[in-house]
Amino acid sequence: MTVNEQVNRTTVCNGERFRLYLDESTIRDRVAELGRQISADYEGLRPVLVGVLNGAFIFLADLMREISGDCEVDFIKLSSYGESKISNGVVTELKAIDANLQGKHVLIIEDIVDTGLSMKYLCDRIQENGPASVKAVTLLHKAAATKVDVPLDYVGFEIDNLFVIGYGLDYSQLGRNLKDIYILDEDQ
Repeated sequence: MTVNEQVNRTTVCNGERFRLYLDESTIRDRVAELGRQISADYEGLRPVLVGVLNGAFIFLADLMREISGDCEVDFIKLSSYGESKISNGVVTELKAIDANLQGKHVLIIEDIVDTGLSMKYLCDRIQENGPASVKAVTLLHKAAATKVDVPLDYVGFEIDNLFVIGYGLDYSQLGRNLKDIYILDEDQ
């Protein structure tokens, strides 16, 4: 695909047009890099990957397949968006972690960190379970939107303060199935 074809790729979600931001190949390559880094950092250990539902499930699945050592997986479900395009600032836990995290190395897997409120909540919540370590992995980080500084140990892409969909990220539950990541097209 040529650069012009990529620039002109758009999709419609909930009646709004989005344009291509990160293509499938770019995402796949970066996820593989993160997997190699985590494999090296956790060699001989068995980390527990805690995915944040619903958005991180695709990223977690692809990342987990790139990790060469043994690992466990569990999920937590939070909400801070509802049907909106921006976080309401209140984190609500909808599904708790089932795994015993006592003495284990935990990797929190997020699709996107913007305000940092959800990640701060998660780090604090997981620390209550007495893990050996807790590190944060995010596919996307909106540094300009961050209100709460939380350490992000593995970041796929730093992005501007943009509204994104695709590769697990949604707009009112739609768009998660897109293989690429798209941004809201402000020129509609």
